Amino acid sequence: MSTVREIRDREDENPITMLTAYDALTASIIEDAGIDVILVGDSMGNTVMGYDSTLPVTIDDVQSRTGAVVRATDETLVVADLPFLSFGVDETETVQNAGRMLKQAGADAVKIESGPHTIALTERLVELGIPVMAHLGLTPQHVNQLGYEQQATDSDGAKELLDLAGAHQQAGAFAVVLEHVPSNVATAVTTALDIPTIGIGAGPDCDGQVLVITDVLGLDDWSPSFSKQFGDVRGEIKQAVRQYRDAVDSGEFPDREHSHAESDLDEFEEWTVLVASSGYSPRAGVNDRELCTGDPIEVVQW
Repeated sequence: MSTVREIRDREDENPITMLTAYDALTASIIEDAGIDVILVGDSMGNTVMGYDSTLPVTIDDVQSRTGAVVRATDETLVVADLPFLSFGVDETETVQNAGRMLKQAGADAVKIESGPHTIALTERLVELGIPVMAHLGLTPQHVNQLGYEQQATDSDGAKELLDLAGAHQQAGAFAVVLEHVPSNVATAVTTALDIPTIGIGAGPDCDGQVLVITDVLGLDDWSPSFSKQFGDVRGEIKQAVRQYRDAVDSGEFPDREHSHAESDLDEFEEWTVLVASSGYSPRAGVNDRELCTGDPIEVVQW
């Protein structure tokens, strides 16, 4: 069973594996496959909620989907993302929102898109017993400022990233996600820290890797250049849906194998034949039934 302490202190040669999930079925499959950590990411905005960015995702959205993931898993560490403006505006509100993820949704930890403004916040949450995973480099909640470009691409940016990573480690973060930064910068940060780094578009030398589940499965038409599709689930779904449509159109589905007739309905079948011969329509009212034949028909409670 993966725990915050085990992830923080992992010293063996097995990299940490993390994937996103936003529903119970996907989470159960991920756990069965032996993934260490499930991130209920605000990437749900782009991947399953139809938004163009993560910004519209609310704390209620994350709480609901985190609860679904938690209910479907037993062994996997579940980390809930804190979405845009659910943290950092007011400390009391931040603590309450982070606490909801653990108390009500059942998450094991929260992830925060980090910067200079989240160092003291991380320390406060950890003091209260809320484990924090930091997130540096490309932070999609800052898309209106940074876009989706690679970060820490010059000496100043690399040094700032390293300093921020160290500050969040000092504040008590148990791990840090490094997103879309040069691999040599990620290597330097990983070497400097005692807590694990988990990379996404940050090269092979991080202590672990994370990807968005829809990218891994090949569910979307597009995925980032640093990601990799390990399947073609989109193609498989299309094929299955088309086969279903064709089977219904042709009358092949449902067949006897997928239907069930109850044998103890002789009286009902005789009644339906009688009613049909009278011209009665099931949608008509009682008075309309009488008008159909001129004679009252016994009322049956459906």
